[in-house]
Amino acid sequence: MDGYNNASGAKPDKAMRFFENKHFSTGEIARLSQIVRPGGNSMILPYDQFIEHDNRHVSPNKLAGDPNYICDLAVDGGYNAVAIHYGLAKRYWSRFAGKVPLLLKLNGKTSFPESVEPFSAHTSYVEDAVRLGAVAVGYTMYYGSPLQSDDLPQLAAVREECDRYGMPLVVWAYPRGKDVDDKGGRDSSYAVESAVRMAVEMGASVIKANLPEAAKAASLDNPKVPDYYRNVERELLALPAKEQKWERARRVVEAAQGMPVLFSGGSQIGDADLFENAQACVDAGAFGFIFGRNMWKREKVAALEVTKKLQGMLDGQA
Repeated sequence: MDGYNNASGAKPDKAMRFFENKHFSTGEIARLSQIVRPGGNSMILPYDQFIEHDNRHVSPNKLAGDPNYICDLAVDGGYNAVAIHYGLAKRYWSRFAGKVPLLLKLNGKTSFPESVEPFSAHTSYVEDAVRLGAVAVGYTMYYGSPLQSDDLPQLAAVREECDRYGMPLVVWAYPRGKDVDDKGGRDSSYAVESAVRMAVEMGASVIKANLPEAAKAASLDNPKVPDYYRNVERELLALPAKEQKWERARRVVEAAQGMPVLFSGGSQIGDADLFENAQACVDAGAFGFIFGRNMWKREKVAALEVTKKLQGMLDGQA
């Protein structure tokens, strides 16, 4: 049978609960099962930021520039995969093969072009992922970019190749560009929920998303923002701050309509905010976390302590 569902009445597999009753190919399931913790969740260490944000990430932890340090952290921290680009996968990850799964990132955008019309171009291809032994590929989709007429066909071509090889497709669902900025900003619930739904429509196996933040006050009266989301934002802003965060996370998971959501850690933040955000995502029904800068910009001992605490939060999931 090509596909995975549990409609037959067989006893549910807790570890694969996020993938039941949806059509996943046998190849997808075979690979996805390698990045799932026994409790059915996942924690991935992304390291694609040196393309996205340039070499500034060597500060404050100079070891952050060393791919060997990242791979060691992924192994010692018990991460379910490390997300890196082709060069690092070929030159560094190979010596860790079998110790931590590879999620090959297929596209990227440098920080030099202005972000008003962002486009994330190929850095590698699905065939590269197959040859390297990756368990999944990652693709950044800039939802709402003026260049989405180039972005979406590129993503469709990647998805077609993923279907051919039975390769899981993890979509970084990122609202970006001048039009997104004009309609409340990239971190608004409007933008994030819409990007997540687009990832579903494009055929993502797993979706990476940010936890939304309160929209800019001006967006409440911004005619470019649909009435529905202006009303949603008013309702959200009326909630206590903590409850508002929980509701925003819940709405993101709901927008994915059952497709697994990995929440990103975003830029480096304080521990209190990090753990509060993480708990909101867990309670909302997240598949897991894909935290990068909040992990590897720390000294290793501190990074492992935070990793262990986050994994404990995931293991407490129902």
